[in-house]
Amino acid sequence: MPEGHSVHRIARQFARHFVDAGPVAVSSPQGRFAADARLVDGHAMTQARAVGKQMFLEFDNGLWLRVHLGMYGAWDFAGDITVDDTTASAGGRMGQTNQRGTVVGATGTGERGVSAHARRDTVVGAHEDSVWSIGAPRRTRIRMAESERLEPEITEWPPEPIGQVRARLLTASAVADLRGPTVCEVIDAAAVARVIAALGPDPLVDRGRAAEQRFVDAVRAKSTPIGLLLMDQSVVSGIGNVYRAELLFRARQSPFTPGRLVPEDVVGALWRDWAKLLRIGVETGQMLTMDGLRGEARRRALAHRDDRHWVYHRTGEPCRVCGTPIAMQVAAGRKLYWCPSCQA
Repeated sequence: MPEGHSVHRIARQFARHFVDAGPVAVSSPQGRFAADARLVDGHAMTQARAVGKQMFLEFDNGLWLRVHLGMYGAWDFAGDITVDDTTASAGGRMGQTNQRGTVVGATGTGERGVSAHARRDTVVGAHEDSVWSIGAPRRTRIRMAESERLEPEITEWPPEPIGQVRARLLTASAVADLRGPTVCEVIDAAAVARVIAALGPDPLVDRGRAAEQRFVDAVRAKSTPIGLLLMDQSVVSGIGNVYRAELLFRARQSPFTPGRLVPEDVVGALWRDWAKLLRIGVETGQMLTMDGLRGEARRRALAHRDDRHWVYHRTGEPCRVCGTPIAMQVAAGRKLYWCPSCQA
């Protein structure tokens, strides 16, 4: 399932290439979204927002497209679009888990942006660049979910939909196709507010001490193990299986401790660390959770999952700190990884 950094990156693609880009033709090649598509078809997109694992696209008639990718959803972008090293290395997909690695320099060097509400021509991420500056002018296709994969150049415009496309958003120069989402619906502003109100805080949306305290209070009010609370989107937005395991290891915190028994300072530190890792994820396109990597070590970590995590997906391998074999068990239907010694 895409974690929070991926959804923020997808929202930024919409901000760059669809917001203020004129009328958007909205359709449903598959047919399941046809009625809702007609509600926003032909209207201009005015805002793209991500909150945790959910994305909201606003149109000039006051309606919003809400998308939750779930376990298998992904967006395919095509046209005059922007790619970064992660996208180029993975061939352009933005969505699914087990993301391919990033080869630094795959696109050449571009500038980096920082604002989630950056102008459409701002390039956001590590070494992002327009595909028009990579060799001959061309139009390309990328897929975005947990992983990002660049696909072959397109030779006709607009390209024919491939597979079961739930929703297609088309402008004069860019197209986005959505497949396999858990949620895809058009709602009004009041419904958007209700959805967001039910979500826990997102460090890229909810900033400052109040957001941290909201998270701390939610955790310490519950007897549920902290390893499950971090996956509860009503407690904190955007954390999935990878970040859950890595955050708890970085805090040397047992995943089985009830939330109410985790010291307040530890819970606050988890929030601040999540804010840090989320920003790194949005910038690099990878769930890079090991600090202090330089040179070749950082290049390996960006390129290979086995070199970028402390405990995730390392069952039976020696802990990088103490040598104890990493443990795994299924908790609430998801694999939970931890070090029995460091996180005792």
